[in-house]
Amino acid sequence: MMKMTPKRATLMVLLALILLSPLLFPSGYYYRVGALIFVNAIAVTGIVILTGYAGQISLGHAGFSGIGAYACALAPVHLGLHPGLAVFLGAGISALLAYLVGRPILRLKGYYLGVATLGFGILVSMVLNNERALTRGPDGIDVPDLGLRGLLKDWGLNLSNGEFWYFFCGLCLLLGAWLALNLYASPTGRALRALHGSEVAARTVGVDVARLKLQAFVISAVYASVAGSLLALQNKFITPDVAGFMHSIEMVTMAVLGGVGSVLGAIFGAAILTLLPQVLTVFAEYEQMVLGLVMVLVMIFLGEGLLPSILRKLRGKGE
Repeated sequence: MMKMTPKRATLMVLLALILLSPLLFPSGYYYRVGALIFVNAIAVTGIVILTGYAGQISLGHAGFSGIGAYACALAPVHLGLHPGLAVFLGAGISALLAYLVGRPILRLKGYYLGVATLGFGILVSMVLNNERALTRGPDGIDVPDLGLRGLLKDWGLNLSNGEFWYFFCGLCLLLGAWLALNLYASPTGRALRALHGSEVAARTVGVDVARLKLQAFVISAVYASVAGSLLALQNKFITPDVAGFMHSIEMVTMAVLGGVGSVLGAIFGAAILTLLPQVLTVFAEYEQMVLGLVMVLVMIFLGEGLLPSILRKLRGKGE
C-alpha cells in the first residue's frame, strides 16, 4: 500500500475536485469559469514558488503572462509556429527575460524589489499597448485555435469548447502543482525555504543565495507565461490588460488570500477570488466594496491565508 504523503494527498484532492466539480455545474457556462480558475491557479502556483518558498516579492508578474499570451497570438502568424509550440516559445522568452532582468533586480530587498518588478511589468504593458503595428495596441489581437478539439473528436471524444478547456487547463494545473510539490520536497526546495527564513543563515550554511533567488524567479515566470498562453488560446483573443498592473496585484492577492506558503492554499485562493465576482454580481455597484471587505477580514482574522488557517483550526478541534 502506498504511503499517503502530503504531496500525494494534495494531488489526489486536486484531481478529485477537477473530476467531480462538473457534477455540480448547473450549465455549461461553469466549465468556462472552472477553466479560468485553473489558469489563474497556474499563475498563482508560480507566485507560491517565488514568494512562499523563496520569500521574494514580485508586483509585475503579469508581464510574463502578457509575453506568453502574445507569443500564442503572434508566433503562428509571423513565424508559422503551431499555437501549441508558441506556448513553449513564450515560456522560453519569459525564462530568458526573467534571467536577464532578475540578475540585477534580485539584489534588491523588500519594497525596493517590489518596485523594480513593478517597473518591469509596466514596461511590458506599455510595449504591448504602444506597438500597434505588431500587437494592435489596446484593441487586442485574435489568437489562432489550438486545434486539439478536432483531434480528440477524431478519436471519438466529442467535447464542447467549455468542457475541453476545463479538462485541458485542469490537466495543466495538475502537472504544474506536481512540479511545484516536487520542488518543495527537493534539496533545492529546502534551500529555498532556508533562504525565506533568513538569507544570512542560508548563506552561512553554504546556500548560493543569488542563484536560488534567480532560479525561483525564472521558474515562476514560466508558470505565469504558460497561464497567459492558456488564457489567450481559450479566449481566442487577447488585450494588453493581461500584462496590466491590476492583473499582477490579483495574482499576489490570490496567493496571499489562500495561503502563499501552500500550493493547495494558493489554488484555493485563486478559486475564491475568481468566483467571488461571479457571486457578488447581485450587489451590482457594491461588488468591489464587498470584495475588498472580505479580503480585509480574511487578512485580519486568518493571517496565514484561508486554507492553512482553516486546516489549523480543524486540527486544533480534532485534538
